[in-house]
Amino acid sequence: MSFFGKLFGGKKEEAPSTSDAIQKLRETQDLLTKKQEYLEKQIDDCLSVAKKNSSKNKRLALQALKKKKRLEKTLQQVDGTLTTLELQKDALEGANTNAAVLISMKDAAAALKNAHKNLDIDNVHDIMDDIAEQHDIANEISNAISNPVGFGEDIDEDELNKELEELEEEELEKGLIDVPGPTKLPDLPSVDEGEKVRKPAKKVEDHDDLKELENWAL
Repeated sequence: MSFFGKLFGGKKEEAPSTSDAIQKLRETQDLLTKKQEYLEKQIDDCLSVAKKNSSKNKRLALQALKKKKRLEKTLQQVDGTLTTLELQKDALEGANTNAAVLISMKDAAAALKNAHKNLDIDNVHDIMDDIAEQHDIANEISNAISNPVGFGEDIDEDELNKELEELEEEELEKGLIDVPGPTKLPDLPSVDEGEKVRKPAKKVEDHDDLKELENWAL
C-alpha cells in the first residue's frame, strides 16, 4: 500500500502499543537531535566565513549570511518538532502509566470480587450475631462458675453482728475480772545485829583512851 493510501485510507493497521510508540518517538528525537547539532555547526561555519570575507569578498560574505539564515530557519523548525515530540512522548508515557494503573486496579477488583463471591452480607451479619451471642453465653458461664453455690446463702447478717457484739462484751468482762489488786509493799530491810554491837564498841575504845591520858598526867 502506498504512503498516501496508509495516510488517507485503505486497510487499517493495528495500532502500536504505547511502549512501541514511545520507543519510536525516542529514536526520532535522537535523529533530530543529531540534525540539530549539525545545523548549529553549519551556522557557525557560515558566520565564520562571513566574518572573514566581510571586507575582502562581500559577495561571498553575503552568500554565507544567506545560507546562515536558511539554516537558522531549518534549525528553528527542528527545535519546534523536538518540542512536539517531547510533549507527545510525555503524553504517551502518562497514558502508559495510567493504563498500567488501571490494569492493576482491574486485577485487584477482580480478585476482591472473587474473594467475596461466596460471601453474603446477610450471612456475615448472622455470623457476627452468633459470635456476640456466644460471647454473652461465655460471660454468663464464667460468672456462674465464679459464684460459690450453697455457701452463705442462708446466713443472717444481723444475727452474725449480734453474736459478734456478745463476744466483745464477754471479752470485756473477762478483762475486768483479771485485773490484779494493789501489790503488797516489800518489808523494810532489818538492821544487822552485828552492826548494833560494833557501833557502841567505838565509844568504849574512846573512854579507855581518855582514862589512859588522865593516868599519864598524874
